[in-house]
Amino acid sequence: MPINLVFLLLLCSLTTSTIFNTSRALQFPQELFDFSRDFVPINSPSMSPSSSSYYNIVSISPSPSPASSAPLVPAFFVLGDSSVDCGTNNFLGTFARADRLPYGRDFDTHEPTGRFCNGRIPVDYLALYLGLPFVPSYLGQTGSVKDMIQGVNYASAAAGIIFSSGSELGQRISFTQQIQQLTDTYQQFILEMGEESAANLISESVFYISIGVNDYIHYYLSNESNVQNMYLPWNFNQFLASTVSQEIKNLYNISVRKVVLMGLPPIGCAPHYLWKYNRGNGECVEEINDMIMEFNYVMRYTVYELREDFPDLNIIFCDMYEGSMDIIKNYELYGFNVTTDACCGLGKFKGWIMCMSPDMACDNASNHIWWDQFHPTDAVNAILADNVWNSLHTKMCYPMNLKDMVAPPK
Repeated sequence: MPINLVFLLLLCSLTTSTIFNTSRALQFPQELFDFSRDFVPINSPSMSPSSSSYYNIVSISPSPSPASSAPLVPAFFVLGDSSVDCGTNNFLGTFARADRLPYGRDFDTHEPTGRFCNGRIPVDYLALYLGLPFVPSYLGQTGSVKDMIQGVNYASAAAGIIFSSGSELGQRISFTQQIQQLTDTYQQFILEMGEESAANLISESVFYISIGVNDYIHYYLSNESNVQNMYLPWNFNQFLASTVSQEIKNLYNISVRKVVLMGLPPIGCAPHYLWKYNRGNGECVEEINDMIMEFNYVMRYTVYELREDFPDLNIIFCDMYEGSMDIIKNYELYGFNVTTDACCGLGKFKGWIMCMSPDMACDNASNHIWWDQFHPTDAVNAILADNVWNSLHTKMCYPMNLKDMVAPPK
C-alpha cells in the first residue's frame, strides 16, 4: 500500500475516532458559550442552487404522496446533525463530509449530495409525505425567499447541542447557530411578505429537529474537558435537555408551533463501537445504549413539560432508539440479513474508518442495516420515516405521529 494512502487512512482514522482525549483548559459549562472557535458565518448561503428532484427507490414502505399534490403544510424546516444533513458540510472546511462516492450512489442522481447515506435520509421521505419537495440546504441555495419558501435544511454533520461537540473534525454549524440561521430566514420572510404572513407561514409549517448524538460521540464518550468526572450521564442528559428546551422556546418566540423532536438511535449497536469495544459476536455495547435510553427518557419528559407550559405548541417526541431496536431485533421481518457490519468502511464490522471510496462498499446496501460506521442505510431511513409519519411498523412518536399532527381539525 503506498505510503501516501497509509498516511491518509491514519489521518482519517484519528480525526474520526470517538476517543479523542486531548485535554482542554476550558471547563464544561464555560465551553458551551465559546462561540469564537471555528466560527462559521450563519447568514451567508452559497450562490450555488441545489437540486430538489425526486426519484423512485424500491422499499418495503408504501410510496408517499407525490410532491405535486397539495401540500399538507406550507413548508418543512430541518435542524440537526449528519442524520439529516443534506449538503451543508459540502461548503465547510471539515472532515465530516459526504460529498464523494459511494455516498449518494442510490440517490436519484446516483451522485453524492452531502447526505450521509447511500440514498435518502428520513426527512426526504417525510417531505414527500407532506406533499413538499426535498428540502434544500441553507448553504446550498441562493438565499432568496423564493428558494426557501417551502422549507430549508440547516443541519450540519458533526454538530451538537454543545457548541464545541465535533470541533476536532473541523467546521460545523452548531444547534445554536442553526437557530440563528432560521431566525435570519424568518426576518427575510418578514421583509418580503410582511410580519403577519411570515408568522402564519412559520406557525403552520413543520420543524424537524434531530440533534444530540455528537454530544455523546464527540464529547461525552471521548471525555472532552474531563466531562465524565464532572457529570454523570443522568446529569449530562438533563443539561442537554434543558438546552434543547430553551432553544425550542426561542423557536416558539418566532411563531414556531409544530415541532418534531427526534430522540437518539442506539449508537451502542453502531459498527464503530462494535469494533472499538471488540464485540466478537456483534452484541451491542449496553453501557452506551443505557445512556442513550436515558437521554430519550429525559427528552420525552421535556416535551411533556413544553406541551404543558405552551398549550398551543404542537410538539411531539419520536424515539429513534425504539424504532431502530425494533429493526435490529426483527431484522429478518424487514428483509435485512446483515445487522452488525456496515456496508462501507474498513476494519472489523467495517467500523474502524468511515466510508471513503467505492471500493470499500458492499454491492447491495438494501440488506444492510448500517451504511457506514455510524449511519443507517436508505432502507432503514425509509422504515423510520414511516414510523414518524403514521407508526406503520412500530410506535415511535408521542403523544401522536406526524400525520395526526398535520391533519386538518375535525
